[in-house]
Formats: sequence, structure tokens, C-alpha cells
Amino acid sequence: MLPDKDGPGVGGGQVCPDGEEPSVSLFREYLRLRTVHPQPDYDGALQFLDRIAEELELPMKKIEVCPGKIVSIMTWEGTNPNLKSILLNSHTDVVPVYQEQWKYDAFSAFKDAEGNIYARGTQDMKCVTIQYIQAVRRLKAEGRKLMRTVHLMFVPDEEVGGREGMETFVEHPEFQRLNIGFALDEGLANPGEAFTVFYGERNPWWITIHCPGSPGHGSRFVENTAAEKLRQIINSFMDFREKEKHRLNTSECLTLGDVTTVNMTMVKGGVAYNVIPAEMDVSFDLRIPPTVNLQEFEKQIQQWCKEAGEGITYEFAQKHMNQNITSTKENDPWWSTFSSTCKAMNMTLEREIFPAATDSRFIRAVGIPAIGFSPMNRTPILLHDHNEYLNEQVFLRGIGVYERLIPALACVPAFPDEA
Repeated sequence: MLPDKDGPGVGGGQVCPDGEEPSVSLFREYLRLRTVHPQPDYDGALQFLDRIAEELELPMKKIEVCPGKIVSIMTWEGTNPNLKSILLNSHTDVVPVYQEQWKYDAFSAFKDAEGNIYARGTQDMKCVTIQYIQAVRRLKAEGRKLMRTVHLMFVPDEEVGGREGMETFVEHPEFQRLNIGFALDEGLANPGEAFTVFYGERNPWWITIHCPGSPGHGSRFVENTAAEKLRQIINSFMDFREKEKHRLNTSECLTLGDVTTVNMTMVKGGVAYNVIPAEMDVSFDLRIPPTVNLQEFEKQIQQWCKEAGEGITYEFAQKHMNQNITSTKENDPWWSTFSSTCKAMNMTLEREIFPAATDSRFIRAVGIPAIGFSPMNRTPILLHDHNEYLNEQVFLRGIGVYERLIPALACVPAFPDEA
């Protein structure tokens, strides 16, 4: 674990007039930007990042990957820019809030007496954005020179699937020109002393099953109805869900990322109480580990549909087939550097498959190793939850973590194919 007392470069520096550490003030300023769906204030975020780039004296490039969806990139050029670069990725958008469920205004960045900062995005992932920025600020102030180029990338639309953000951008010529060799992206908090590191992700499948059936009057026993088929489909998916849940709960070595989760999220159909509908739909959110044979799993879904009755079809709103994982072998230069640097800071790492989905999946899909990591321990996991918060001391220690990690990764020796 990291020490409680902040060392050099961890929470030090000039104090604001109100007594607050400048990094915390900057964090709270960023949290107040309402980059919340369904209408995120991307213009406000871009203006904020423009100001930061000017302060850091770093060039800023903006690429409109889809109409109104801009990827911003600050670049700190290395002493050997021909080597593959380091990517520090973060997203600017946050998920909606139910304000009545919050103790404080979700966009006020209220800080209580214990130093807990309440706001949407404190954990997911505006904290990491500012930690990157402040770590780079400190390194530049120290006059440090890094061998590999470092890119700080800020993308839109991660919280709604990334289709008009990172998923599109990885195919863009400007992405290729970044020449990325290794990427850091978001992770999760850890309630214990350890820090969680994610080297792969489950594949999100968002599927809707269409169940046609015989219509009729609500007073009769009509055979072969859409509702009967719907019920059997639901039973098949939920029976499988219970088996996976049991497998997780009875194993000491499995984490949530190692099993397939199934959740029924939408049901649609019907026009009136007394009319048996001609069609009903049910939708599921599936998250499938990279160890699962995805082709065989789809065959299982086809079998469930066949068993439920004639005419049943399905379609995917999302169907990711990427099973790439990032090496965590000790002889891998990127992982070895990351893990040894953390070890030197007395940090215990727990390696896992990410249970949800982040932009890392698109980065890995194009062959770039990526680690999901948010340096938050002793912290409950509150992403997307009511009263999301992060303690200011946890936040400040995270800056120190990146202050060590960034130069270590940017100084990984040249690979044979880079010479």
C-alpha cells in the first residue's frame, strides 16, 4: 500500500488561498462541468482542456471523429520520437444522475469534513484525467525529459458504448500516426489495501429476442402465443444466469470478470389488456469473459430460441468479439515495468478481467497492449452509483503514482523492431 503521509510530489506544492491543494481545486473544477448524458457539455470540456494544454505548454490536436464528437490529444514529445509512444487515455463524459438520491448536488463537487468529494465522475473517470495532467505538470516542472513520446487523449461517448468515440477513432489515420506502443486507461476502485489492475475485458453483447405468436382476444386460451415463447426465452437465459452466479459464489479463485453475467433489461409488447399481442421482445445485457468460445455461446442462444418455438429471431445492438488480453508475464517489458514500479511504491496489485467495458477493448482490438488502472484503494466501488465520491487524499496519492509510472513506461528500452 502507499503510505498515508504524502511524500515529495504527492499532494505537495503551492496551496490555494482557501487552503486547498491546487490539484484538488482543479479536480473539483473539472467535476463541475456537466459532461453528463444525454447532452454532455463537450464544449465546456474542450475549453477546459485547451486551457490546461496552454498551461502545460503542450500542443493540442483535435479530431472530429463523428459530427460533434471530438477527440482531443495533448502530446509531450520524447527525446526519441521514433519509438512507440505511451497513451494516457481518459473519457470526458459521465453517466446520468438521479439527483433526489444524492446527498449533495451531483455537479457541485462538494467536499465534506473528511475530505470526501461528491460528484458524478469522481471515480469514473475524471479523477484519472486530472491525475495524468498533474503528474505531467510536476514532471515538466522538474525539467524531466522522457525518451518516448506521451499522448494524453480525451475521448467522448465512452459511457454510451464508444461507437462515436474510441471505436471509430482507432480506425482513423490520426490514431495510426500516434504510433502507440502501450496504453493506460481506467480501472476500478478497490475497497481493500490492494490496487486492482485489469488486463482484459468481458465482451458486451446487447441482444434483443423477437418472439412472434398467435394474436387473439384476452378471454381465450390461445395457443402458441408470443408471451409463452417469451417466458421460455427468459427462463433459458435466467437459468444460465443462476448457474454462472453459483459458479462465481462457490469458487475462491474466480472474480466477476471470469464469469458471464446475464441481466434482462427491457421487455416490450402488447397494446391493450384484452388483446393478446402478435409479438413480444425481450432484451438482455450479456458480459462474456475472453476465455469463452463466443461462436459456441451464440449456438447456445440459437438453441434456446429453437426450443422456445417457431419464428423466434434475435438481433444485436452490440456484439463485441474481441478476446485480446494484455500480457502480465514478468518477461513482458511493459508489464514488468508497470508492476516493478508499483512494487517500488509498496503497492500490492490484484490482476483481473474487467467486469464491464471500457475503451481499452478497442485499443486491444488493434493490437496495442492496454492496462486498466485507477489508483484508488481503501475506496468503495461507486461508479454509476448514487453519491459517487473520492477522498482527496486518495486522489492526491494517485498523482504521485502516475508521477512514477509515466517516466518509467516512457523509458522502456527500445525493442528490436524500433532500433
